Amino acid sequence: MRSEEKAGPFSGLRVLDLTRVLAGPYAALMMAELGARVIKIEPPEGDDARRYGPFVTGGNGVAKSGYFMSINRGKESIALDLKADEDRRIFEALLARADVLIENYRGGTMEKLGYGWESLKDKYPRLIYAAVSGFGHTGPYAARPAYDMVVQAMGGIMSLTGHPGGLPTRVGTSVGDITAALFGTIGIAAALYDRETTGRGQKLDVGMLDCQVAILENAIARYVATGEVPGPLGTKHPSIAPFAAFKTKDDYIVIAAGNDALFARVAKVLGREEWARDLRFANNLARVQHLDALHAEMESALAPRAAKDWLAQLEAEGVPCAPINDIAAVMADPQVLARNMIVTADDPDLGAVRMQGNPIKSTGYADPCTRGSAPDLDGSRTAILKKVLAAK
Repeated sequence: MRSEEKAGPFSGLRVLDLTRVLAGPYAALMMAELGARVIKIEPPEGDDARRYGPFVTGGNGVAKSGYFMSINRGKESIALDLKADEDRRIFEALLARADVLIENYRGGTMEKLGYGWESLKDKYPRLIYAAVSGFGHTGPYAARPAYDMVVQAMGGIMSLTGHPGGLPTRVGTSVGDITAALFGTIGIAAALYDRETTGRGQKLDVGMLDCQVAILENAIARYVATGEVPGPLGTKHPSIAPFAAFKTKDDYIVIAAGNDALFARVAKVLGREEWARDLRFANNLARVQHLDALHAEMESALAPRAAKDWLAQLEAEGVPCAPINDIAAVMADPQVLARNMIVTADDPDLGAVRMQGNPIKSTGYADPCTRGSAPDLDGSRTAILKKVLAAK
């Protein structure tokens, strides 16, 4: 039976979100999505992301960052200058009541403010301190600043993205930030579980560069096995074929046949059943070794008919396949909509703003179609001072 009283499994937890831009805010967003109360602590000038486009304008002329709203919805905001005595008093009172602190300053910044882990761990023994930074808090790069583009470049993922001989290409979403956010959230969940038995918090040190290395999987395995440095392959897979985008009469489609039985079904749909007996294509290893020939023959077979016709036939045969959707198509996709992956946040100035949903579906908690709005800068100060700090 679902709990209708609790917003999620982290209900009752208090999270201090001392982060800005994307990696830290996204980790805090996931905590909020799972039911935690998240208090975003911003400098007096606010999170930089409040000034990043695109902007959504309401009928009253108020414009707000759609980017900021999408990763800070459902949070509260209080502006504090952590170099000012009175604001430090408020922050420390919040710390005394917090379960989790998330920060994404470069290494050493919190120590300069007097709020590094060593300063906090004994005073707040149950506090879980999650630091998400570009390079982590140890090693020769610890004090360097970083953005998503920096770690995509240094972490190798840009060397694998794009087409052979093409220009360096960034992955189209901020995977440097997002992977760090998700690893950070996993770490927080693990630390909360550990606290149940030990009674103590701990520090989590998550580096964006580390997270990029952690997701290189096949690329590292290939380099270790062969000694050859992997490069970009476009849409092709380095060790599975056919597993790529293919041109039809009017558009590209993706076909992903991960084993010999699926390839036989592809051959049947394309009217080339002899491929399953062709020594070049008879098994996956042979297909990978003759990838260019396979790709050319498949596109020749696909050329006479439209993408939607081939997709219907491939789907009927149980072959994993897909159109290459643009964002408008994604947001209208019946599966995406059925899974509540497009939700609305009701902003007091803009009305309902559509944004991405939460992919974690639980039998224990509801997944509502609406979310709380992103807070205005310092917009929750009165409520926080009154309810959280019991101060006037």
